[in-house]
Amino acid sequence: MRLTVDRKPVKVLPDTRRVIARFFFNGEERAVEMLKKILTLDKEEVFNIISPLLQDFSKRHRSITKKLMRHCERVRRYIEMAGGNIDEMDDWCKLLIGSYFTHEYSIESAAFFNPSIVPDPDQANLEEGQLRVIISFRAVGEGHVSSVVFRRAILDRDGSITVIPAGNYIDEADKIHNLIYHKRQFLKKADEADINEHFLQVVTEKLEDRFDYNQLKGLVYEAWDKTTNPKDIAQYKMILALSDSYRRITFSKDTDISDRVIFPISDFESKGIEDARFVKFTDDNGRIIYYATYTAYDGVHIMPKLLKTTDFYEFKTSPLHGNGARNKNLALFPRKINGKYAMLARIDGWNNYLMYSDNINEWEDPVKIQGPEYSWEFVQIGNCGSPIETECGWLVITHAVGPMRRYTISASLLDLEDPSKEIGRLKDPLIMPNTDEREGYVPNVVYSCGSIIHNDELIIPYGHSDHSSGFASVNLKTLLDRLKSGG
Repeated sequence: MRLTVDRKPVKVLPDTRRVIARFFFNGEERAVEMLKKILTLDKEEVFNIISPLLQDFSKRHRSITKKLMRHCERVRRYIEMAGGNIDEMDDWCKLLIGSYFTHEYSIESAAFFNPSIVPDPDQANLEEGQLRVIISFRAVGEGHVSSVVFRRAILDRDGSITVIPAGNYIDEADKIHNLIYHKRQFLKKADEADINEHFLQVVTEKLEDRFDYNQLKGLVYEAWDKTTNPKDIAQYKMILALSDSYRRITFSKDTDISDRVIFPISDFESKGIEDARFVKFTDDNGRIIYYATYTAYDGVHIMPKLLKTTDFYEFKTSPLHGNGARNKNLALFPRKINGKYAMLARIDGWNNYLMYSDNINEWEDPVKIQGPEYSWEFVQIGNCGSPIETECGWLVITHAVGPMRRYTISASLLDLEDPSKEIGRLKDPLIMPNTDEREGYVPNVVYSCGSIIHNDELIIPYGHSDHSSGFASVNLKTLLDRLKSGG
């Protein structure tokens, strides 16, 4: 008999009004021809075009002029090819040029799903029994490109959930900086990304053990200029894309959490940032760090990556390396176990694995700990976010796939000191897609990327058929008792 689950009367739906201003480029030839036409306009014509545009779009974007100026600077080379000089232009002309290389992108026009949930670093001004949380979502827009977005919510003592409405604007990071790379790790990840060894050697043999993006970029372009072979050029592009995966991104301090979107930055994630699993991690010194494992996808390659933040204003991104850092579904434990980082994985696509590491970015030697057992999970089993520590063991919320590719959510319990030992697993799903949840971009799917315990209730935010999201809860003691008795 299935456990009783309380579905909350709260849904979070995609909102087509949530737009960002992105760089738009249609190719060198078209850019130069268009710029030649723009440069023939006199000052009055320029002003008469750009002025009403600014009045219109300033209502939809914070600091739209800043974005247009940035996009104008990005086409400096093509302005010169068209016979112009950006340094001699007035601001109106720069803004107009920037507007022709800008488009709006509705980040959640298609879907808003697969949430994870962690306590907010700010717990001030709450009533007794309340908890402020940050919920991450996978937002999908045109072209099925995924990004990570956030909402705040309040969990009340009575189990009710209030999702704070989003702000009026949404922005990409204010500043993006590349990090320093370690040559050994970089070469290892390049090999995993199927970059040809010859091209790597040509580029990296001149680099020190530690190098930055600009050094690598210069060497790549130096080698690139010596060939016209499209296959060679494709390899050099892949090297640049991989190096661009190590980043530090910073959001303005005057943004609300709902204003911040982590949009694909490098070519290796051009098709999306998928299913971020956030976890509140406590290090050996008691310091709190928020990590998220996620999947970067370029349409061909899958690259597991790691986000790191302490305040949700500044994030560092880096690839995950090793035989265990393959496929999707990585989930970090919220603390070290026996002195090592611990991670769940699904490297073969249908079983759960456990692995340990001294380095949070390097994962080897995964060990299978769970496989499908029941009919509703015969296709595959995986995690629905990071394990949750309880006095009875590690509570792992799982997803499973059964007949008709129906996804369900369930749970298992692992030993605290040795998570390779399964104490119990539910013999039935916790959540199955009901009539209101089964229709969407991918029908018959419920899926979560992270849950939380509050006031002795397990709160599970979950996606509805790759379209929208909702919440459910189950009594923690009842769930643990069932798991301890074998499921």
